[in-house]
Parts: sequence; C-alpha cells; structure tokens
Amino acid sequence: MRWTLRPSTPDDATWIAELRAVVLRPDLDRLGRYDETRVRRRFLDAFDPALTRVIVVDGADAGSVAVRATSDGTWLEHFYLAEHLQGAGIGTEILQATLAENHPLPWRLNVLQGSPARRLYERHDFTLETEDEVDVFLVRRA
Repeated sequence: MRWTLRPSTPDDATWIAELRAVVLRPDLDRLGRYDETRVRRRFLDAFDPALTRVIVVDGADAGSVAVRATSDGTWLEHFYLAEHLQGAGIGTEILQATLAENHPLPWRLNVLQGSPARRLYERHDFTLETEDEVDVFLVRRA
C-alpha cells in the first residue's frame, strides 16, 4: 500500500471526527467513557486544519495526523488510521516520517489507558511522563 499526506481543509473535520469515534470506541467503551456526541465534539472543538494532515492510502483518505508546536516541545495529536489499515505498518511509517521532521523537542502525546497504540509509541522511544485513570501521557526526548 502506498500512502501520502495532504494538507487538511475545514471540509475534512466531519469525516475525521467520525473516524475518531470509530477507532477510539473500543478503548472508550472499555473505560466506560464512550459518549456518542462528546467523542466527536472533542475533536471538532480542537480541530485546526492548518496543523492537520490527511493520510491518503492508495488514493483514498484514510486518516489524520496533527503536529502542534508549543513552548515546551511538540505535540503529536489526532493520529487516526482507518481500522482496516491498522497493523499493516502504515502507522509506523507515518510516525517515523513525522518524527523525522524538524520540530522542537521533546515530542509529547497522549493515548487512552490500555490502548494498543501505546506499544507503537513505545517502540519509537516514547516513555511514560504521567497518567491518570483515563489518559497516558508519553514523551520522546531524543
């Protein structure tokens, strides 16, 4: 499978919010936190097309990734990939390409407790920074 990244536009917000709801649902259900409206609203309230890129796989929009610089590093956010493409190495390739970009260190992100995505990030030198009953915050310093 071939993938590329394209700039996001405001028109991408709705389908990315829906993708987020689908891919996060198993973890949110397990944590007793799934809310049909809130899962989409949280994305829509935070969506910034200028910071977001759309993952295109074999010519079809299939996910998103956002990079947001802050005064203390760079946040990797809204990294979602369609379920049927997970486990095929695409997420790894996109993560590696994103981390290779010139952004201020350290990198930061959060995942839900028990999310299998945590293993992907830990394989790329992210370590635990802090956690609570729902979220795990990871950092990559080098």
